Amino acid sequence: MIEFQNVSFAYEKGRPVLRDLSFRIERGEAVGLIGANGAGKSTVMKLLLGLLQGEGKILVDGLEVKRETLGEVRRKLGFVLQNSDNQMFMPTVYEDMIFAPLNYMLSREEADARVDAVLARLGLEDLKYRYNHKISGGEKRMAAIATILAMEPEAVLMDEPTSALDPFNRRLVINTIRELLQTKLITSHDLDMILDTCGRVILLSGGRIAADGPAQTILRDRVLLEANRMELPLSLMGRE
Repeated sequence: MIEFQNVSFAYEKGRPVLRDLSFRIERGEAVGLIGANGAGKSTVMKLLLGLLQGEGKILVDGLEVKRETLGEVRRKLGFVLQNSDNQMFMPTVYEDMIFAPLNYMLSREEADARVDAVLARLGLEDLKYRYNHKISGGEKRMAAIATILAMEPEAVLMDEPTSALDPFNRRLVINTIRELLQTKLITSHDLDMILDTCGRVILLSGGRIAADGPAQTILRDRVLLEANRMELPLSLMGRE
């Protein structure tokens, strides 16, 4: 579903952020992209969405990410931003959710049906006509996920989906992520969430892949994590 082939990128000449990065994510996989600050996680997401252009080749469902294909590529990808306020730009949840389907040339009836189906699936029917500025941070995060799902993407990208959430809403978001059938690529410093939602982890360090394998293996490796400026998930502290 997603493939990076020898991808490199630098914001400043001579100071690469990503160095010859190569990996594949198969359809239906849930992959956590982890690493310390500055490891290159956000840059990977921006390159995948075509917001940046580097060296090498990036493929989404066999389609190369480049200027001429961005429209088609972005229809395959749904991106849940870390800050929901940057994503929810219409007055109500309903208006945000229906915006993309209507722009994909669905009829109002078809778009309404899609919105209602997503809200029912997530148990968020009561949010439909709520004003975005009057709902809680947790509700807004769930609404942002609903907005992306209304686009029916083939893969869902998430940047720190549990940041700044209270324990109840954090668990709600985690349970929702686990139930998503789409291919998932999630960046986060919340390693417990990654352990709960992802079967595979890619660990970035210095713009390179330091480890790539089962989440249960990598996230239990204290030596590996500490060598890359990270710590064990809190749930595993004292067990290893």
